Amino acid sequence: MKKPRLNWAAEPWSDDEPLECVMIVPETRDTATFTFRAPSGAWFDYQPGQFITLDLPVPGGNIQRTYTISSSPSRPLSITVTVKAQSTSIGTRWMLDHLQPGMRIKAYGPAGIFSFHRHQAKKYLFISAGSGITPMMSMTTWAWDQAQETDIVFVHAARRPSEIIFRDLLEHYAVRAPGLQLRLTVEEPEPYRVWHGYQGRLNSLMLGLMAHDYLEREIFCCGPEPFMHAVREMLISMGYDMEHYHQESFGAPIATEAEAPVLDNVAPDDDARAQVIFTESGVTAACTETDTVLAVAKRAGLNIPSGCTFGLCGTCRIRKVSGEVHMVHNGGISDEDIEEGWILACCSNPLGKIEVEV
Repeated sequence: MKKPRLNWAAEPWSDDEPLECVMIVPETRDTATFTFRAPSGAWFDYQPGQFITLDLPVPGGNIQRTYTISSSPSRPLSITVTVKAQSTSIGTRWMLDHLQPGMRIKAYGPAGIFSFHRHQAKKYLFISAGSGITPMMSMTTWAWDQAQETDIVFVHAARRPSEIIFRDLLEHYAVRAPGLQLRLTVEEPEPYRVWHGYQGRLNSLMLGLMAHDYLEREIFCCGPEPFMHAVREMLISMGYDMEHYHQESFGAPIATEAEAPVLDNVAPDDDARAQVIFTESGVTAACTETDTVLAVAKRAGLNIPSGCTFGLCGTCRIRKVSGEVHMVHNGGISDEDIEEGWILACCSNPLGKIEVEV
């Protein structure tokens, strides 16, 4: 392979030139980092957290797939994407199975608005899950390379320790940069291996322990949509100012501010009236949306067994017959139970009129 050269006098790389794959590093199962260079020697200029679109020559015709850049523009000789194949993946599967060093592919970008360069702050909180870690890695590497005391709490959720992408590199950064606090949680540990981090799905109690000053931090979040929705609900319930919350879906990165969707940040309203109908007791109680079903029941003289009162133990689980509630729990109820209509009375706020079996 021809020795690469860097032409600082030239303009930075533009997408009228293909990218050449020069290195592939396996990360976790079905996940790998692909490093590209510009054949001309051009350097790469972008904001940490942005994405690039690759034109992939899969059987049946080229397809375009968008990936967040996992490298940092502070290292302009190359650009990397870290991709994870899902069961339905076509483009990513082709990359893992067929893309090799020396191959050249068409690319478009970089683009995107998800970058802490656009939201300067004294303190940051990065929250990610799965391959949503990639833009956080880009921003963290930038902070590391600047050798500044950037205050970052980096929270990442994975199913198992072996599925934490960039774990070794992040730990390398964290032990040498006092401003970087690494917080990892997994749903289950590896068999016959010790796990010293957090365990369980990310919840408000855990987040408060990980970043006690979360109210003072600019928050960036990336991961599957259900994960990001849960994070938004947690933050709203914890009194966070959502004007300082930013998210990027790795399913559909946003190129411009105009394309950014309006987030569905539902929050109970102090002034909004609500009503709880306890069907088995024949009691109807007026309340506000900020009242919990448990509190309404107690005021009405009804007994719902309860324990922790913050959505952890599951003692106050009751079935909702109709209506909608805003529920932010801490692991005391399963997704399957919620789908079947169960709620936790201690952390469920009625949105309008609801009926429950009490």
